[in-house]
Amino acid sequence: MLDKFDKHILEILQNDATLAIQEIADRVGLSSTPCWRRIQRLEQEGYIEKRVALLSSEKLNVGVTVFVAIKTNQHNKQWYSQFSAVVEAIPQIVEFYRMSGDTDYLLRVVVPDIKSFDRVYQRLISEIELTDVSSSFAMEQIKFTTRLPLDYA
Repeated sequence: MLDKFDKHILEILQNDATLAIQEIADRVGLSSTPCWRRIQRLEQEGYIEKRVALLSSEKLNVGVTVFVAIKTNQHNKQWYSQFSAVVEAIPQIVEFYRMSGDTDYLLRVVVPDIKSFDRVYQRLISEIELTDVSSSFAMEQIKFTTRLPLDYA
């Protein structure tokens, strides 16, 4: 169970994981050692999975986002393992979800342009059997965050 200090620490780290322990401790109203211990516990218990840098998709020339909805008639473990391996091997696929409803899987792909996406698409369909693939290009990113709500913790 998380208390108000834990939630506040998580909120701070979601905004800037590079802050010094003393800065975090000052913001939550703890001394540095108890704050450090809480962060260590939050990591050990899996609340903090990793600390990463968020990179600029524009600066890295992958500003085009494509959502790929996939339907398949294959619903067995062997096919799923192969499909997962294919998806994992394609670095332009940055998110991969198994869905309910009409779509079986949803991928988020980042590329510089349509031609680059077509290469990803051709690779995908050449390496795994799919029933239906539908791609939608994002016209504008209206909201993007890596911050998770802490209200339910």
